[in-house]
Amino acid sequence: MGEYRLRCVSDGSVQPPYSLSCPRDSSLLRAEYKSRQLEIKELPGIWRFMDWLPVKGIIEEATCRPVTYRSRGLAKELGLENLYISFNGYWPEKGAGMPTCSFKDLEAPPTMQMLLERDDGSSLVVASAGNTARAFAHIASLTGQKLLLFVPEKALERMWTIVPPGRITLIAVKGDYLDAIQMAERVQSREGYTPEGGARNIARRDGMGTVMLDAAITLGRTPDHYFQAVGSGTGGISAWEASLRLRDDGRFRPELPLPRLHLAQNIPNAPIYYAWKGLEPEPYQEEMFDDVLFNRKPPLDMPGGVRDALKATNGMVYGITDREANRARDLFEQSEEIDILNAPAVAVAALQKSIEEKSISSEEIVLLNITGGGMLRLKEDHPRHMLQPDVAVSSWEDAIAFLEEG
Repeated sequence: MGEYRLRCVSDGSVQPPYSLSCPRDSSLLRAEYKSRQLEIKELPGIWRFMDWLPVKGIIEEATCRPVTYRSRGLAKELGLENLYISFNGYWPEKGAGMPTCSFKDLEAPPTMQMLLERDDGSSLVVASAGNTARAFAHIASLTGQKLLLFVPEKALERMWTIVPPGRITLIAVKGDYLDAIQMAERVQSREGYTPEGGARNIARRDGMGTVMLDAAITLGRTPDHYFQAVGSGTGGISAWEASLRLRDDGRFRPELPLPRLHLAQNIPNAPIYYAWKGLEPEPYQEEMFDDVLFNRKPPLDMPGGVRDALKATNGMVYGITDREANRARDLFEQSEEIDILNAPAVAVAALQKSIEEKSISSEEIVLLNITGGGMLRLKEDHPRHMLQPDVAVSSWEDAIAFLEEG
């Protein structure tokens, strides 16, 4: 099991195992696992990486994991000799079986398992623009855990599961993702509710970190470059943290530099991109290629956050237009023969841009995180259960009034 100590990145102080914050500053917490070397377990899904997950047991029905494979089609189109793809979606022919078609299926199981082990009977509170809520709805339905979701109204079409819905309360928010977050924060501080924690939750980050772990096991080393589209940037932090553990393991070419992070955002709603480049942000645009990539308050400057991850890896951030992302999606789907979500198309466009700018060379080992795909493929195999909102609210007071009435 993943025995660990929880330390503040800023000062190294040890905190209680279920903490989400450091007492002295805004620092992220990080798990320091007892197992310094990764031993692959004979367990399903991401549980094979149990040594580096902050849980004691597993959810046996949660069997998905990242699938790393060497690209032929896209690699040929881009002129890359060593392009590897981490496919985090639904593609049975490749062994990929994420039930909600998104790499959020890596975050939800360890987070839910940790909550079940905490065993305090509380409802988990999640705010999401779509993919995260869908993943938590699926895992909550499998476990019977109570779940309270705050989702912007325009994202309700993404709310479905392929299993009968469990004890889920869905609140539709008349606003954007930040409004959903702020309402959730008001509720989760009340008795009987537990925040999932976002970037501060080590179970979420270390679940996402299994992308890098799976790649290292496949390659026998860490890649030279890592590409991902991000909203909050938590996936980039997770890849960096996993790389640090792999380096300390000593068996994955520790003499190599840490994988260089290449993070991509969809402009003009791209706060990480503008902040990293030192540019004045463009005005917010209501419509964007994929609104799951927009977080108005990403964990950028806190100790252990996105800026630290970029600095430590000599990273880069790309601003991708809708047109560039559209073209990249078409190129990927034609060359790899599987549909992908909009967010990873932004990562593919960033990879194209890096080649044009000569930021990578053709022989270097590149890991491209396709953070969602196979939606069309899943529809062939599984009927979907649409989640209906229990109430639509425009303020946190209305949300609390509804919950108290219930």
